[in-house]
Amino acid sequence: MLDVLNQWISTANEYLWGWPMILLLLGTHVYMTFRLRFPQRFVSKAIRLSLTKDKDGNGDVSQFGALATSLAATIGTGNIVGVATAVALGGPGAVFWCWLTGLFGISTKYAEGLLAVKYRIRTEDGHIAGGPMYALERGLGWRWAGVLFAFFTAVASFGIGNMVQGNAISTLCYNTYEIPTYITALGISAVTALVLLFGLKGISRVCSMFVPFMALLYVLGCLYILFLNGAYVWDAFCLILKSAFSPQAAGGGFVGTSIIMTARYGIARGLFSNESGMGSAPIVAAAAQTRNPVRQALVSSSATFWDTVVICALTGLVIVSSILAYPEISDADGGALTQVAFGKIPYVGAPLLTFGIITFAFSTIIGWSYYGEKGAEYLGGRRIRLPYRVVYVVMVFVGAMVKLDFVWNLSDMLNAFMAIPNLLSVLLLSAVVTSETKRYLWSDRLDDYPNNE
Repeated sequence: MLDVLNQWISTANEYLWGWPMILLLLGTHVYMTFRLRFPQRFVSKAIRLSLTKDKDGNGDVSQFGALATSLAATIGTGNIVGVATAVALGGPGAVFWCWLTGLFGISTKYAEGLLAVKYRIRTEDGHIAGGPMYALERGLGWRWAGVLFAFFTAVASFGIGNMVQGNAISTLCYNTYEIPTYITALGISAVTALVLLFGLKGISRVCSMFVPFMALLYVLGCLYILFLNGAYVWDAFCLILKSAFSPQAAGGGFVGTSIIMTARYGIARGLFSNESGMGSAPIVAAAAQTRNPVRQALVSSSATFWDTVVICALTGLVIVSSILAYPEISDADGGALTQVAFGKIPYVGAPLLTFGIITFAFSTIIGWSYYGEKGAEYLGGRRIRLPYRVVYVVMVFVGAMVKLDFVWNLSDMLNAFMAIPNLLSVLLLSAVVTSETKRYLWSDRLDDYPNNE
């Protein structure tokens, strides 16, 4: 039964992630980049703002707390196993498309964050709520579209948010340390349940301390592997560029694929990794303490820079250069490719990869719990919070026990279902995004408040 369902989802993904979806996603990224006059040039300003606490702003958590929670949800197995899977299935050129999706996706992430703060509300219990569902409802008057997005988000949280991540942790623990899958599943489910008791403030506090450390450690590991593969790094870089547009030229143990397949896997994994255009990160961006929408929009955009432009690019170079250095591993799947690459680090390679995957995956589990909960709350109100959390913890356990290919295919499909209504809201409300950007950013008035506050 599961195999039949997996085959059906895989077939559906071939249509969902065909040229129409690629054009919608990349088209939105490119369009917003030009309409907003290349907001990528403000990345350094965005990073500075993320480290500055806006004490006078309205919101439930600090700007850095919101960013850390967003990064916790995005820096996950997509950065490690996901990129390797894209290379295994789409060839080295997939790394280019993944990176390009992130580079241009900075603009869409900026627009999403702006709209989330612009149309956020304060709930009856005094908390902030926002995200694409509110932009669709309050900005476009499309309550029905907001309901669809919220539904897709709540359901997607069980795939990309916890099933994929739980599966990655349990598989790694079994393959590396022969820990029975059910024991790992019980362990991560129990810890997830404990974290969820503290709500958003607890989640953001944990992520603020946890994310910078785990990301730095992983980046240092990647840099060391590139140092070991120094003789192949330039060749890997050239192969990535060449294979992005002429995959038949792939060599060094690689099998060439069609350009559409290369682009599809690269873009799909890019979206899975940085979530620009998916509409998930704006949900927590809406809760940030910020005095105007543009400040948090800039902070939100920096998440895509760190996630894809830095971490995914490093992972891609590590994987491709390792295959060039050791062609015999070219037939391995995504997880095995990553294990072989990090295994080249003497003594600490395997523990470092284990630590990276477990921490990245678990941070994604707790980050996505907030996204899914807010989607469920939009549909059913406050009374649905506790049932959602219980089901979420159960699905962490289930995800750790099922087949990896089914989980990845399901996540790709749910990502597309979330992205479509969100991208439409970004495009149709692009005039609002441009107007707010002109008012605060282009006029150098980032410290101003809206007139109604």
